[in-house]
Amino acid sequence: MKFMFARRRTFSAPALIGVLTAIAVLAGDQASKAWILYASGLPEAGQILVLPPWFNLTMVWNRGISFGLFAAESLWQRLILVAVSLGVAGFLAAWMMRAERTLQAAAFGLIIGGAIGNVIDRLAYGAVADFLDFSGLYFPFVFNVADASISIGVIVMLGDLLLNERRR
Repeated sequence: MKFMFARRRTFSAPALIGVLTAIAVLAGDQASKAWILYASGLPEAGQILVLPPWFNLTMVWNRGISFGLFAAESLWQRLILVAVSLGVAGFLAAWMMRAERTLQAAAFGLIIGGAIGNVIDRLAYGAVADFLDFSGLYFPFVFNVADASISIGVIVMLGDLLLNERRR
């Protein structure tokens, strides 16, 4: 089944699912960050205890990539991280548009939506707003909806690849 959009482009059903997934992730990520930054009181409090010690809301500005690695302090370093994120998102978007399986396209959508959500933070604030704190689970682990979506997307993509390899 194909869907028609402006300029007579057609999207396969899996590609449409991927696009809608990316939009949903981006909207959820940005809405959660807006609430955390402007309505929750978290930035002033620093931490809100929810289920201590396992889960709390803790405000952290991540200037690097996962776990703060490769911290980008200067403008050009942040722009490099933005360019790499957009490049990966663009590559995955092109791959997603040719996806034949819904699960594969949804995985790409999760990763793309998360990557763009974090790019918006880097451009708006110079760092990514992380606030979901699961530090009570063995090691410091503070992330956001975009980070979770990227991680889940990678797991789903690998699972889809493994399932389809077995079918061959």
